[in-house]
Amino acid sequence: MKKTPALFHLLLNRTIPLPLCLSFSPSLLLSFFFSCVFLTTTMPAKAQTDALKSRAESSNYEETSRYDDVMNFIAALQRQTKLLRVESFGKTEEGRDLPLMIMASPMVATPQAAQASGKAVIFVQANIHAGEVEGKEAMQHIARRIALGDLRPLLDKLVILIAPIYNADGNEKISLNNRTAQNGPIAGVGTRENANRLDLNRDYMKMEAAEARALIGLFNRWDPHLIVDLHTTNGSYHGYHLTYSPMLTPNADARLISFERDKMLPAITEAMQKQHQFRTYYYGNFSTKDALQYEFENFQAPRQEGKEKVWATFDHRPRYGNNYAGVRNRLTILSEAYSYLDFRGRVAVTEAFVEEIYKYSAAHAKEIVALLKRVDKDTVSRKTAELGIEFESKALDQPVEILVGEVVKKQNPRSGKMMTTMIEDKVTPVKMLDYGLFAAKRNVAVPRAYLLRNEPGMKTIIEKLKLHGIVMEELTKPASIEVESFMIDKFTRATRVFQGHREISIKGHAQSEKVDFPAGTLVIQTAQPLAKLAFHLLEAESGDGFVAWNFLDDYLGDGKVYPIYKLTKNTKLVGKVAR
Repeated sequence: MKKTPALFHLLLNRTIPLPLCLSFSPSLLLSFFFSCVFLTTTMPAKAQTDALKSRAESSNYEETSRYDDVMNFIAALQRQTKLLRVESFGKTEEGRDLPLMIMASPMVATPQAAQASGKAVIFVQANIHAGEVEGKEAMQHIARRIALGDLRPLLDKLVILIAPIYNADGNEKISLNNRTAQNGPIAGVGTRENANRLDLNRDYMKMEAAEARALIGLFNRWDPHLIVDLHTTNGSYHGYHLTYSPMLTPNADARLISFERDKMLPAITEAMQKQHQFRTYYYGNFSTKDALQYEFENFQAPRQEGKEKVWATFDHRPRYGNNYAGVRNRLTILSEAYSYLDFRGRVAVTEAFVEEIYKYSAAHAKEIVALLKRVDKDTVSRKTAELGIEFESKALDQPVEILVGEVVKKQNPRSGKMMTTMIEDKVTPVKMLDYGLFAAKRNVAVPRAYLLRNEPGMKTIIEKLKLHGIVMEELTKPASIEVESFMIDKFTRATRVFQGHREISIKGHAQSEKVDFPAGTLVIQTAQPLAKLAFHLLEAESGDGFVAWNFLDDYLGDGKVYPIYKLTKNTKLVGKVAR
């Protein structure tokens, strides 16, 4: 038998003539037959096993997956399971397909079927910043476990959607010069921005990137109950393996905020420690009380000696994905693996975190689905009378113990540059205030509807409203309507460029007047699930709407009337749904 595999290869390569083969004994030929069966089953299995490894695994965590690696992994997994369907949810700026992995049992053919199943639909995206790569690897491992391993029971309660390589163009620009202080992978990572140098986690409202338009189209079609976004930290030397953030906008429904902060995240934090021995907490950076009057963008908390240290989160605006989900009435979690934990550890903690999110969601699937239905129903019923328009950072009621960490420097053997490394056992709890919340400083009433004329200067924002999935109607007859208009008293343009824009803010005062609107005028009713998103986009003083992102510049200036009007009274309008 020991010689039979060698015989098999000789026969396979036609080294032994056929007449000589016929002279072999029956026992030798039988042994040869079983060897062929053995080899043809074990050899493909080995190849299949290799195909189902992420590049991180196959390189001993020295490298991260390229786009083709991810696509090949998905194809190999799909060949081995009926629990996975794959579609493209759009294309990148450079024309790459954006893969969406759909995992369900039984399989769902459409988003409508997913919603009709009564299961919670959970969407996880990775690699929005292509230098932050552990989520991309972790989601390949998770998908493999769902399809072929221990996580298969999740599909009894969940429909799982995975976008493992969102910033696919940035991913292909792997360099040893990107994120050099990060603790691996030592062979380099991609870029933070997409091909057009846009930060995709600042593009949710303005939707200038092809990837952002594709992602929001996915949200409109699949309407996931929970959206999870996987990142890696920068900045402060803390003692956690991973930090996380729920929605931070106080304009999100209070029931969603409470569900995440009071139920879901505490349970997941406990499971991460108990089941996986990972330390996790709410995302933040070390700062001081005096430094909290900061510009939200590019916040790097300064170290100031002799002043009270605090822990502070980032931003409330819906340009960030976790807050965008909140104003769409959906649950959301942002994950930040600690960049100074080694690459293998970051993949492991991210995988464990997503696993526990899935397990909690499966155990509470009916509760999640019912909660979001109630929130949507109440939004349509206009139960929200007012929303915040100006905000401030707010601390938790009592100081908490924050884990302060220590690091050392070590050399990347491939680049020669110094990386920063977490010292695992050097963690000190320090009690301090946690500025993890935001509160509204000023509210304005939510109108019954917004009105804007369908004219050339409004073309861009009308298109963006459609892309966001906001329902619009149009007047079929001219109408003279009593509305609230906004007179601009002060117009301010930012001095610096951010994401290709110099952001605008306006201040002014409201006044009531009767205005003539032609047929074709667009009406955006707030009796719809996306009313809060419409509020942020259309309000004159919104810090993250069409005004801020320069889409209405031609209409703005001191003494001008803001071109979007508010209907504050119950007024009968003659119209039809705009297409």
